[in-house]
Amino acid sequence: MKNVATCLKILLAPVLVWAMAISTANADEGIRLGVLKFGTVNWELAALKHHEIDKKNGFELEVVPFAGKDASTVAFLGGDVDAIVTDWLWVSRMRAEGRDYTFVPYSSAVGAIMVSGDSDLKTLADLKGKKIGVAGGPLDKSWLMIKGLAQRDLNVDLGETNDVVFGKPPLLAKKAEQGELDAVLNFWHYSARLEAKGFRRLISAADAAGELGGTGPVSTIGYVFSEKWARDNPEQVAGFVAASRETKALLKDSDDEWQRLHDDGKIKDKGKALTTLRDRFREGIPSRPLADEKVDAAAIYDLLAELGGNKLVGSGAKMAEGTYWSGLKNGS
Repeated sequence: MKNVATCLKILLAPVLVWAMAISTANADEGIRLGVLKFGTVNWELAALKHHEIDKKNGFELEVVPFAGKDASTVAFLGGDVDAIVTDWLWVSRMRAEGRDYTFVPYSSAVGAIMVSGDSDLKTLADLKGKKIGVAGGPLDKSWLMIKGLAQRDLNVDLGETNDVVFGKPPLLAKKAEQGELDAVLNFWHYSARLEAKGFRRLISAADAAGELGGTGPVSTIGYVFSEKWARDNPEQVAGFVAASRETKALLKDSDDEWQRLHDDGKIKDKGKALTTLRDRFREGIPSRPLADEKVDAAAIYDLLAELGGNKLVGSGAKMAEGTYWSGLKNGS
């Protein structure tokens, strides 16, 4: 029996070595992406994984869910994940502090001030003195831009003249539905759901950015990783960017894919809400020449630095060079 066992070990040794090599290779080809457990980015990632678009592009995507933004950021800073989803403003701030993080645009979908369909509020000027709910806090970028536009055009500080209620997105959406708020500035998907229920957009952050000098949509969030990691894993990063683009094309062109995401439980919304979310998601897919977007992002950075100060942008007087990943040929 000992001889048999010895023979088996000899025979199986090359197989075990081969299996370990394959396992190591697969690990090297993997990307660990940290995302919020309930973030809308999961819709893209679910479609990507379902159709194995990651494997098609030469890598294995591991989606690592987190309960909150701070938790995903800490994991990223600690090297527990290779990349996260966050905004370019944070990337620029980190680069100003000496980090080598860089940004691949994911979506330009932004929040909007929503009012009920029968509201008397028609313009930005009509908001003066009204009760407004704002998601994201006093330093929310959409709020700062809309405030900045009101200050420039109307000489009105909405934060001073209005009863402003800061809160979590779902709570504010509910209060708006119940008529407890005259208007609500919420994240794009909550605004889309209100729109499906008969609310209308009074003004969006994109509208404000355009009025303040922007020439087109700027991606508010994107995939973020370190330049060193990208240099060490060029094929995986290139594959990931290609996979993201391919998945976005699928979500842009296929209504059936959105229905599948609902049927699989990835999107709970249905009917008009699902359709509105789909349409607003598609509007946010980056499509501009990257050079044009970077120019507008730099201009918006200057504005936000003026409005939000060091609490928002940190020590960087200007958007840091390299905020957008140099390996990008165009958009996302």
